[in-house]
This record gives sequence, structure tokens and C-alpha cells, in this order.
Amino acid sequence: MSSPGFKQHVNAQFALIAQALASPQRLEILDYLAQTERSVEELSQLANLTVANTSRHLQILKQAALVNVRTDGKRRCYRLTGDDVVQLIASLRRTAELHLAEVERLAHTYLTDKQAMEAISAEELLTRIQRDEVTVLDVRPQAEYAAGHIPGAIHLLPEEVAERLHELDDSKTIVAYCRGPYCVYSYQMVQALRGHGINAVRLVDGLPEWKAAGLPVYTTPT
Repeated sequence: MSSPGFKQHVNAQFALIAQALASPQRLEILDYLAQTERSVEELSQLANLTVANTSRHLQILKQAALVNVRTDGKRRCYRLTGDDVVQLIASLRRTAELHLAEVERLAHTYLTDKQAMEAISAEELLTRIQRDEVTVLDVRPQAEYAAGHIPGAIHLLPEEVAERLHELDDSKTIVAYCRGPYCVYSYQMVQALRGHGINAVRLVDGLPEWKAAGLPVYTTPT
């Protein structure tokens, strides 16, 4: 039998992870890092936090081994320690969706009417890519697209649809994806395309979940 001391010590280590995740700001930071490596200053701007506050959150995440850091001159750049961190957050999200009614209420409040939009799974998208049945759009910022995207995906932002509509093959279904299931960019893209009479759906998850599932990712050469 294991001693109570061992269980207490190992549970304390597990609790480090739980404590690191117990902050909406740190979850947001992890979401940005799931897209690409970023500096403290970049994360500060994205999360609308001071640099000092961002640094404190990153130190907590680093102590829990959820992120690591490298030095690039005077810049300190952070990244996730592995795709398992993405899977951990996805598991947390699914549990919250199953057991917290407030999650569904918030989704209906902030994603009004968008909830009915058709979404396809990563497995279905991969099959349809292999059959050449779809055009895939990555609607995240350019830097995130360059850091990694679904092979063959076109980078296009919702506000660019009208001027770049001629670039899209409307004989195929268009599938838009962004940072994750609660990222509004893919919803906005589907709305914009449907407004032009184009058949469009969204990927149910985002690029981090696609990559964490071991599916192919292409990086734009620098």
C-alpha cells in the first residue's frame, strides 16, 4: 500500500496544474500561446494586461510546467511545453460545457444565432480535403497562420471577403477555422460568405486542437 505521505505529495503536484489554470487571464494567455510563440510584450497587448502582470501569470504557468521560455536578445519568448497542454484545456472546456449551465447561457448570449451554424469535425474535414471537396480558410491573424496552418488553407480575414471573393472556388464548400471553438472569427467568416450566397461551414475546433490530434500542419517558410 502507498503511504499517505506519497499521495499527499503527488496530489500537491497535480494541484500545481489546477492552480495554474484557475485564472481566466492565464487561460487566455495559454490560448494565445497555443497559436504560436509570443513575447511577454505581445501577450500583454493581446490580453490587455500590464507587462508586469503578464510576467507574473507566465511565471505561475512556468512553475506548473505548462510553458517554457527562451531568450532572443532582450526578448523573452514563451511557448507551450507540448500539445498535451492543448488537450488538457480542451478537456477542461468539455467538462465545463457538460456540467456548468452558465457556459451554455454565455454561448447563447454572445453567439446569438451563430449556434445554429453547421460545424464539421476535424476527421470529416481531413476526408473532404483528401477528396478535394472543400476550400479551407484560416481566419486568424497573419503571424499565427505563418506559424502553422492546415495544409492548403488560404489566409483570409472576414473583413477582406468582399475584395477577395474572386479568389475563392465557390463550386466547393468553404470551411473556415480560427483559434478554437469559442473564437468568433470563423463565425464571422461563415456569416460573411453566406451573405454572398456561398456555401460555408466552420471547423468545430481550431488549429491547436487539429495539431494536438496529430493531423498535418504546414508552416510558412520565413
